[in-house]
Amino acid sequence: MKPSTLAIIALAVSGMVFTVPSALSQGMMSGLDLTSDRMTKAAMTREEVMALLSASSSEKPANLRSAELNGLDLSGLEFKGADMTSAYLNDANLSGAKLAGAKLDQAWAMRADFSGADLSGANLFQAQLRDTNFTGANLKDSRLAADLTNATLVDADLSGANLSADMENQSMGMMRGVMNSADLTNARLVGTDLSRAAAEFANFENADLTGANLLRAEIAGAKFTGSNLEGADFEKADLRSTKFVDVKGKAKNLDR
Repeated sequence: MKPSTLAIIALAVSGMVFTVPSALSQGMMSGLDLTSDRMTKAAMTREEVMALLSASSSEKPANLRSAELNGLDLSGLEFKGADMTSAYLNDANLSGAKLAGAKLDQAWAMRADFSGADLSGANLFQAQLRDTNFTGANLKDSRLAADLTNATLVDADLSGANLSADMENQSMGMMRGVMNSADLTNARLVGTDLSRAAAEFANFENADLTGANLLRAEIAGAKFTGSNLEGADFEKADLRSTKFVDVKGKAKNLDR
């Protein structure tokens, strides 16, 4: 392990916080160099990340703020609620990782693999998760006002998750869950808050949306074939070209 990395680990475990560059909000990707080293390469190895995590605890979680972990194999690791705010995880493998309660606000994790990972209670506010794989992931009670465009959430559990718009910070633009063209086949969204979220052309086939809140959700072109909509509220949702085929349960404010 490099001496510089040992210093980073010592500082992180001691609780010192590094300066974090301002993360880009949704809709500000134009002009960004997605091929830069910061977006594509790693500044740490798996072994160095493991050493940092082993020295941490749930009471004193690891500091991985702004860490450059692109493309790393971090599968199966226990992150103990690590602070990964503004971290770079593009193309990283976090399948089966234990990320319950982790802070991933404003993180970059495009095309990352979170299949089977535990992200329950995690914060992913304004994270960039385009084309990311969450197959079978546990996202219960997570804060997911993030960009999930074209993400795969097949068999994922988003029960109690919050993808609603943050109406208190609209001066920074609409911060909300964006799942346009995402695949949520067989996903569990029981009690999920999708109010004002965007899920145009998303696939909710056989998904369970019991008690979900879709107030003013933008779901034009979305497909709800075989979905359970018992108690789901579609008040003032954009339903243009939305398909409801063989749905189950009685939804609210859905004149179908």
